[in-house]
Amino acid sequence: MSCSPLLCSFRIPAIPISKKKPIFTHQNNRLLTVSLFSHSHSNSHPQHHTQSMEVNDTITNNALGFDFLTKKPYTPPSWATHLNPIPPNYFSLAHLPTPIHKWNLPNLPKNTQVWLKRDDLSGMQLSGNKVRKLEFLMADAVAQGADCIITIGGIQSNHCRATAVAARYLNLDCYLILRTSKAVVDQDPGLTGNLLVERLVGAHVELISKEEYGKIGSVALTNHLKEKLLNEGRKPYVIPVGGSNSLGTWGYIKAIAEIEHQLQTGTENIKFDDIVVACGSGGTIAGLSLGSLLSSLKAKVHAFSVCDDPNYFYDYVQGLLDGLEAGVDSRNIVDIINAKGLGYAINTAEELNFVKEIAAATGVILDPVYSGKAVYGLTKDMAENPKKWEGRKILFIHTGGLLGLYDKVQQIDSLVGNWNRMDVHESVPP
Repeated sequence: MSCSPLLCSFRIPAIPISKKKPIFTHQNNRLLTVSLFSHSHSNSHPQHHTQSMEVNDTITNNALGFDFLTKKPYTPPSWATHLNPIPPNYFSLAHLPTPIHKWNLPNLPKNTQVWLKRDDLSGMQLSGNKVRKLEFLMADAVAQGADCIITIGGIQSNHCRATAVAARYLNLDCYLILRTSKAVVDQDPGLTGNLLVERLVGAHVELISKEEYGKIGSVALTNHLKEKLLNEGRKPYVIPVGGSNSLGTWGYIKAIAEIEHQLQTGTENIKFDDIVVACGSGGTIAGLSLGSLLSSLKAKVHAFSVCDDPNYFYDYVQGLLDGLEAGVDSRNIVDIINAKGLGYAINTAEELNFVKEIAAATGVILDPVYSGKAVYGLTKDMAENPKKWEGRKILFIHTGGLLGLYDKVQQIDSLVGNWNRMDVHESVPP
């Protein structure tokens, strides 16, 4: 399905509807259009208009392609200036803005419409939601004079892969503590999915069993490695699981400003009632829910948690909000629904078949760990509670994770059988 010309930034150029000319530049052999259309209501909201112009200038510069991997001063949107602390800088790591387009999900309730925010297209090696957090975290690491990065996650962690690439881009070494099963913790982890990228860019992989991880905890494990590196004369900077601390939360506060700008510069009058996203570590939903509350969006945020339980995430997100002196209760600004199923990164055949069916029906490939479970949970909730979703305009944030599918090849193999040996009769001329 083609992108709506109003919201999708990557599109075939159309005839402009205002006197302002769009900017065109070739990027990755595709024509990139940066919308400069004015918004009919901007004069009534001078602060929002100013902010839109600031964001628009950033988009224009990004379209030229020369500020990728550069450090830039950060100016928060007008509605977030009361938060504290405000990060002074960020590194331009993501390909922004990511497109928004209508998504023809099957079996929606009556008059329900869904759009997709394609944060899976925020880059290649850096694809997904983690790169938005890393823009701020890596700037802080460089400012502190770090020469290496430490982070931690599951064996197929998208965050660890993105961190390894971002670190190498910025000439920093990267140490990854990866959680795996006890049966294979003493073996070479292989080159499947995210591991291939991590090892290609030279990340140092430290394996830990799930049992040890559960007993010791991520904070103690990263601190242990930090002390070891300090004793070796290194200057390590620790990034928590998923990049989810108060500083990383700014990545999705900034994303809300991006969405706000995309809506303000569009030609259609769209207002989202709901924002839906997967939740794996808490930073993304903290930024989205706080940003939606403070900005003009005012959309209700629904988070489908793929690990732990909702109460854990309400408490964790509260800590992130308190770290920004936001003065809000997490339980009042985000609805967290349990979608972990059999457990983190463990899928049923039904869930994987759902991912396959959505890809076949819409062309959108979901990952099995995050967005796949979130959309599965969303559609299940829609079927069980159709009145809750009828007539709603929903924005789903696709947080990436495509490489994680490679870890599920054996499970998916039996679900995908659309092939055959081509039958060529002898009468077909060569």
